[in-house]
Amino acid sequence: MTSHILDLTGKTALVTGGSRGIGAACVSLLAERGATVAFTYAKSAEQAEEVVARAAAFGGKAIAISADLADPMKAVAGVEKAVDALGGRLDILVNNAGVAEHGSIGALANDTLERQLDINVRGVWYTTTTAVAVLADGGRIINIGSFFSERVPFPGSSAYGMTKHAVAGMTKGWARDLAARKITVNTVEPGPIATDANPEEGERAKRIQAVVPLGRFGQPHEVAELVAFLASSAAGYITGANILIDGGLLA
Repeated sequence: MTSHILDLTGKTALVTGGSRGIGAACVSLLAERGATVAFTYAKSAEQAEEVVARAAAFGGKAIAISADLADPMKAVAGVEKAVDALGGRLDILVNNAGVAEHGSIGALANDTLERQLDINVRGVWYTTTTAVAVLADGGRIINIGSFFSERVPFPGSSAYGMTKHAVAGMTKGWARDLAARKITVNTVEPGPIATDANPEEGERAKRIQAVVPLGRFGQPHEVAELVAFLASSAAGYITGANILIDGGLLA
């Protein structure tokens, strides 16, 4: 049974990029803990409906909203649609949507750089600045960053690392801005997590696992557990933090 301090019954949440991977795990767990969860997706309506069905299977409620965060106007509209679907109230915002595209300096295409800035930085900014207008006092903002904000482990990742540094910076600034409203703002910084985009099998995965002290990739549900904790009343004194969940990789 979920501890009462981790229970999210009666809360409403918005998760961006919630149709797969870490985002889908966050939607499922927040709904399981009792929250009504709206989530955005950019492409796959079929995957989004599967997430809705999984939430319903254990009595939770999830609502899928089509919104491409690469477009600021669509990002704002996505928040507005989600808040309407949630009855005009928002308690928890999880900025999960992101994209990682690598390339060395001088070789990375300008449009590839701009796409990462649009989704990873501007998308987070516009989503959050729209959401704070309706976010309840005492609410939670949880940004999904990356261990790349702490260290760039291989060549070709300067642009992606830059965007995740920006997320970490926004977190600290917003924690100051919103403290008077008792809204906490934190970043979860995953290391190697097993997703469709980052499979835990193959030669590349073996090389990564060899340098992770725990010897394995993390799982999306493990990241979701940290997100759900930060969303709960148990985490009321944690704000402005960038929290690694990387199996000890950067220890």
